[in-house]
This record gives sequence, structure tokens and C-alpha cells, in this order.
Amino acid sequence: MKPNRKFKKLIRAINWYPPYLFSGIKVIEYSEDFTRFKVRLKLTWYNRNLIGTAFGGSLYAMCDPFFMFILITNLGEDYIVWDKFSHIEFIKPGKGDVFATFSLAPDEIMEIKNTVDSLGKKVFEFPCQVLDKSGNLIASLNKGVYVKRRDFQKPRL
Repeated sequence: MKPNRKFKKLIRAINWYPPYLFSGIKVIEYSEDFTRFKVRLKLTWYNRNLIGTAFGGSLYAMCDPFFMFILITNLGEDYIVWDKFSHIEFIKPGKGDVFATFSLAPDEIMEIKNTVDSLGKKVFEFPCQVLDKSGNLIASLNKGVYVKRRDFQKPRL
């Protein structure tokens, strides 16, 4: 599958997106086929909470769009992709820089495509972990992403 060109430049420029730029969130690695992103939240004075650890909203924000980005760029313009839901569980305080990696293998993307081609639409769930530099679990996230074929029509009764 060829990544959607429309979004390639936008994703490359995400580090300049004001909510990320001013939250200390940065994409530090990504694959050329846009199937893998590694993101860092740098703990700074403006994203600390009252007790000096990473603000929960910033921990969530660093995880928010990446599974959606992977699917938008790899499924193409015949599909609508939206974030549907998310659940985050804070396990341990983030006392320094934290990291999250988002990845879908090409065969997983193809399976999603085939499922949506067959059903018309579906919500897919993806787990993610936020880790500190030592690999300790800081937060666990489950992301729900809705995928629908643009030409899908609901059956009429």
C-alpha cells in the first residue's frame, strides 16, 4: 500500500503543531511508510501538574492521533478514519521524559482493509503504553479507531 500523499507533509510537520510544540510533545522517529511513530513528552515547567509530574492531559495528547494517522496514510482516500474513543489508565507518575511507540504492521493494515471492505465499517482497538527512560510503565492506553469505506451505504429497511 502506498501512503496517502495528502497527509505525508502534515505528519512530518506535526512537531510544529502548536498543541504539541507548546506541550513538549515531539515525534522523534517515524518509518518512511508511516506505519510506526515514536513520540516523546519532555517534562517541562509548562506540562507539570501541581505535584511536579507529567500532566495527565499531556500524557494523553502524546498518544491521541497516531493510530489514526497510520490508517489514514496507509488506507488511502477510499476510507474515512476517525478516532472513536480512548481509555487511559495512569499507572505511575511521569517524573521525567516519557515515550510511546505506535505501530501497525503492513499485514495488520491489510487485515483492517479487508475487514472494512467486507463489513463496510468497523471500530478497531489498539493498545499503547507510555514508558519512562528506564522502560517503566507510566500509562496504558486503549484507542478505538473507526474505519469506514467512503462508498458504504447503510442497508435500507
